[in-house]
Amino acid sequence: MLDFVLRRLAGLAMTLAAASVVVFLAMEVLPGDPAEVMLGTNARPDTVAALRQQMGLNRPAFDRYVEWTTGMLHGEFGTSYTYSTSVRELVAERVQVSLPLALLALALTTLIAIPVGAIAAARRNSAADLGIMGATQIGISVPNFWFAMLLVLLFSITLRWLPAGGFPGWAAGPWPALRALVLPAVALALPQASILARVMRSSLLETLSDDYVRTARAKGLSAGQALRRHALRNALIPVLTIMGLQFSFLLAGTIIIENVFYLPGLGRLVFQAINQRDVIVVKSVVMLLVASVILVNFVVDLAYAVVDPRLRKRR
Repeated sequence: MLDFVLRRLAGLAMTLAAASVVVFLAMEVLPGDPAEVMLGTNARPDTVAALRQQMGLNRPAFDRYVEWTTGMLHGEFGTSYTYSTSVRELVAERVQVSLPLALLALALTTLIAIPVGAIAAARRNSAADLGIMGATQIGISVPNFWFAMLLVLLFSITLRWLPAGGFPGWAAGPWPALRALVLPAVALALPQASILARVMRSSLLETLSDDYVRTARAKGLSAGQALRRHALRNALIPVLTIMGLQFSFLLAGTIIIENVFYLPGLGRLVFQAINQRDVIVVKSVVMLLVASVILVNFVVDLAYAVVDPRLRKRR
């Protein structure tokens, strides 16, 4: 197991290094001068030159890359030119919204998808199976921002049960903060639950056709017992893959939902920084989000080894 973990850690480090190069180069090749965008088209050339020097844009790209990556390794991400605040402080403030939102959405996704997918597989080709598959197809097809607006119309404007947007902050208490995250979490969770339920159904149907499940049935186990005791655990391997990718998407891909509900999260921070050409914020936050995706995939690999010990021996 230790050898398996070390190999995965080595792969994680190389992936992070490659990702940092890609993110840095992507920001370098973007058209336009950030200093000119920030100061406006009527800015004097000497003022633009002074800002470029202050931002370090007149230095060689390699030196700026080394400084940026070295700073991140020490927990320093630079200073936002727009907010005149440390990027680390901005991220620490915004992640208090994005991370609970992603975790809540993932919890809802899992609670909905796994039992629904298992029911559809256990009752294959029945009315329940057809109904579930039809509902999941609708869930996949409907854009989450449109679904978010329907939720606001029903639960905020019509029923007045939940707030339509904004975030009061955790200082206002856990319940007001969680109430503000319920509708965004549901809007994020239902499309992802639709995908996960279909993956769960397909994986479980494939597992139920294996010889060991038929042997368990021949020994006297009922269909439900064979499913719970033998098939379900092995069917979870592809489901774990999708869950890991979904959490990464929920954490990094909430730009639209956070703007619909006016939530001060990481997605909205990136959106604002792109509009303002705050390069250091965009680079640092995108790199942190990429690192979170890679880290989640590493955790999923470890979960594979726990679910299926045979994977530990693969080179």
